[in-house]
Amino acid sequence: MSRKKPLPIVENFEITGVAAEGKSLGRWNDLVTFVPYGAPGDVVDVQITRKKHSYAEGNIVRMVQPSPMRVEPVCEHFGVCGGCKWQHLPYAEQLRYKQQQVVDALERIAKVDIPPIRPILGSALTTHYRNKLEFTFSNRCWLTREQLQSGEEYADRNALGFHIPGAFDKVLDIKCCWLQDEVSNEIRLFVRRYALERGYSFYDIRANQGLMRMIMVRVASTGEIMLVVVFSQPDQAAIADVMQAIASRFPQITSLMYVVSLKVNDSIADQEVVLYRGRDYIEEEMEGLRFRIGPKSFYQTNSRQAYELYKVARSLAGLTGQELVYDLYTGTGTIANFVARQCRQVVGIEYVPEAIDDARLNSRVNGIDNTLFYAGDMKDVLTDEFVERHGRPDVVIVDPPRAGMHADVVGVLLRAAPQRVVYVSCNPATQARDLALLDGRYRVTAIQPVDMFPHTHHVENVVQLTRR
Repeated sequence: MSRKKPLPIVENFEITGVAAEGKSLGRWNDLVTFVPYGAPGDVVDVQITRKKHSYAEGNIVRMVQPSPMRVEPVCEHFGVCGGCKWQHLPYAEQLRYKQQQVVDALERIAKVDIPPIRPILGSALTTHYRNKLEFTFSNRCWLTREQLQSGEEYADRNALGFHIPGAFDKVLDIKCCWLQDEVSNEIRLFVRRYALERGYSFYDIRANQGLMRMIMVRVASTGEIMLVVVFSQPDQAAIADVMQAIASRFPQITSLMYVVSLKVNDSIADQEVVLYRGRDYIEEEMEGLRFRIGPKSFYQTNSRQAYELYKVARSLAGLTGQELVYDLYTGTGTIANFVARQCRQVVGIEYVPEAIDDARLNSRVNGIDNTLFYAGDMKDVLTDEFVERHGRPDVVIVDPPRAGMHADVVGVLLRAAPQRVVYVSCNPATQARDLALLDGRYRVTAIQPVDMFPHTHHVENVVQLTRR
């Protein structure tokens, strides 16, 4: 039985560019080789971990000469937790690469005539910008390579932090996260410490047991705070003890709730949420509009930059006050309610019924009476009959999931023939595919990238299409 030849360590490997999923790249033996956490200009030693016919993958094992471009990551967990993979790149360079990502997608995939792409809108905040984070309890924390090589025994393996990418049962204990307001760190560390002091068991992910399972922290731009604690056992005495301790330590929490979940996956979408103290929602604000956010509500996780994104979408919609607007994939109706004052009527469609409930509530709270919302699978709700019943739209705003629009939805859109389509996308590749499908009836007339997630490779892109 033959053994596979061990893969080599490549010395003095030069990082020459960036690639998909936040990785960097260079060439080894004429193979494009993808390496995480590299910066263009780095000279490194790379352990090859995979070799295919057309590419290879590897990890940096030694820094020979760092790139002049490199900056010191602010987070002590950089390179381990899997988030914020571009912390070592200056923010201006991150924006440049995101802009190029949009250019590449539209030129290589869409292959349609496009106008000059506007400069990307950067985020005013590059740390503490997220309004929502989820942290998982684990009784067996992830140990780094350095910890394993130290030979030290770790008796306390309890963790409250983030899942390691690609490993559902591995959780990295987080000391400080720079993504959310500092109060988030204070809450997380307090809950972790209190649970340990009281001897409450941390969750065993494989065995699906242990009291402390997860926490979700939401901090709105208004300063309001929501905390949801998820327990995996119905121990009411322990639950009351933990919740009262949190309430006493953090009286500023606007919405304090808990969930008892006995199921295997972490989602609370189908679970009962119990209000312990305060309101069962917090509020975001935009131009005087108040948006209520419950424990199961979707809201753009960068509140301040969401406002910039929605202003772009509204501007490209070219509203005069007379238009019928369709808002497809409306979510909780944030865009629909945001543009409602500038048009005659908005019709929103969304798959999740609870999100539509939130959308209708937000209209009522803000005194908006020219919105209609429908729940259901987009390809089933948005039909030719639906268009005939509600009227042919003048403008359609679409903000689909990463997979883009279903072909049936594109077909109805083409037959409805609105004057303008504003396509908001979190995935320029699938957006480019859809633009190619729309090209026969529509031309691209404006393109505006927006950075919603600093220190990651993700980029939003807004495209205006005008009927030919």
